[in-house]
Amino acid sequence: MADELLRMEIVDEQGVFTVRQAGRQVAAAVGLDHQDQVRVATALSEAGRELHASSPRVSVTFRLDRERPAGLVIELFLVPRIGRDRPEAGRAATRLMNRVEEEETGGGVLIRLRKDLPAGAVPVGDAELEDLRSRLQRLRPVPALEELRTQNAELMAALEDLQLQQEELRSLNTELEDTNHGVMALYNEISEELEETNRGVVALYAELEEKSDQLREAGEGKNRFWANISHELRTPVNGIIGLTRLLLDPAAAPVTPEQRQQISLIGDTGGTLLTLVNELLDIARAEQGRLEPRLVPVNIPALLEDLTELLTPMAGQAGLTLTVEAATAPPVLVTDPEMLSRILRNLVGNGLKFTAEGEVRLLARETPAHTEFVVTDTGAGITPADRQRVFEEFYRVPGSQARGTGLGLPYARRLARALGGDLFLDSVVGRGTTVTLRLPPHRTLAELDLRHVLIVDDDEAARRNLHGLVAEAVHRVGEAADGREALAAVAADPPDVVLLDLRLPDLDGLDVLTEMPPGIPVVLVTAVDVGALQDPRLDRADAVLAKDSMSTETLAEAVRAALTHNTGART
Repeated sequence: MADELLRMEIVDEQGVFTVRQAGRQVAAAVGLDHQDQVRVATALSEAGRELHASSPRVSVTFRLDRERPAGLVIELFLVPRIGRDRPEAGRAATRLMNRVEEEETGGGVLIRLRKDLPAGAVPVGDAELEDLRSRLQRLRPVPALEELRTQNAELMAALEDLQLQQEELRSLNTELEDTNHGVMALYNEISEELEETNRGVVALYAELEEKSDQLREAGEGKNRFWANISHELRTPVNGIIGLTRLLLDPAAAPVTPEQRQQISLIGDTGGTLLTLVNELLDIARAEQGRLEPRLVPVNIPALLEDLTELLTPMAGQAGLTLTVEAATAPPVLVTDPEMLSRILRNLVGNGLKFTAEGEVRLLARETPAHTEFVVTDTGAGITPADRQRVFEEFYRVPGSQARGTGLGLPYARRLARALGGDLFLDSVVGRGTTVTLRLPPHRTLAELDLRHVLIVDDDEAARRNLHGLVAEAVHRVGEAADGREALAAVAADPPDVVLLDLRLPDLDGLDVLTEMPPGIPVVLVTAVDVGALQDPRLDRADAVLAKDSMSTETLAEAVRAALTHNTGART
């Protein structure tokens, strides 16, 4: 409950002036600043005038609320005249005071005005409260003329303050205009610089695009050159090899031992040249994306045994030991046997070629994440600066005494990546080199955890064959006999993978391929040689499986490759 300070009444116009004066003095006594004193006096003047018009007597009580937050509370009580509308405290009071409340009580209307004291005001104790009451009781009203003079002084002070604020505002506006001019000048300067930079960027992009086109054309020209030269060279080289075989045939005319040795040398050189031509042709195909492996189940121990028989004589001629460890090799790996043999022959051949003494070791092993073929030699080693450059075409390590074309490792890496794996090299100068071929491990269809597979082929027998291969490994198998049915099925119920034939009765299979949503892995299961098509739409295919090499193992490998490729393309 607020403590009472002073009680007054308004019974005439003079009372309004007296209450205004008292409001200013009480506000000053409780610690309000000059502006708040004027606000309290003005609010009481406005409210008192309006309330006196509604009632002959208005009781005014000044109170001090000492609770936090402390404040000056002014209560105005009146009983309105009969037939008069309920009075209002006035808009001025609402704007000038912190709070204005009205309530009906004791047969009349109580209006409560509140003005909060400053946050740093000193709390008022009981002794200070009594002294404050005593001082306020001694207040005497001043004449109306004196009060009017006080109001005029307050008004003049307010006008001067307003004029000062207007001058400060004009000064601020001037500063703001100057700042705006500077900002606009800076903005224009930055805009010009940005526009000039944009023109430079556009020109750079155009130049880069032109250079890219030139590089692409140069690359395509190089690939066409390699392919054409390779095809042109294969015919005479094959002719040379054929002639040497005829000359060495027991049924042919006899030759002297020296002639036989020279003919054998010609045949060996022709075989080496044919291998080089085939490597050039495969590199050209790989760069054009047309090097497609033919996946079949490969007996790895048998392949390693054949490789040992082939390369052991070469190791013997070089005075080296060739060791092949197949104990930890997987019994079967689904891959392209010819590509795998070429990679291993290349890696082991390089080891024998660049090793002066010691041994070359080939280790095949199966890990949870990969199937690895590790070729280690005891040669001179490769410096750190040359370890990546050896994978560049035609690059040869400086100072090497061995003969070579610089195509072996680049060719082997392209084949490894075509098989879904990669090639890694580690070397220590003076101790030797280790090259690791990593291929993805074989996983069965059941291990791929497929829920839904869609088979698209117009041949019912082909669909039945594929259905039989996947039925036990997946939860659900869908079939479509043409392109439109396939696209509708994919839209209605997206499968985990699509097995698509290119020959369809209604739509071009390549068009169906490009219409497949990006997130759907697609395996082309076809009898068409896609490597000869050279169609950019084939880029949408995630894997290719030839129908003539189709089995449970090759299908599983193609699906695994498609899932891996599609996930990588989306990320």
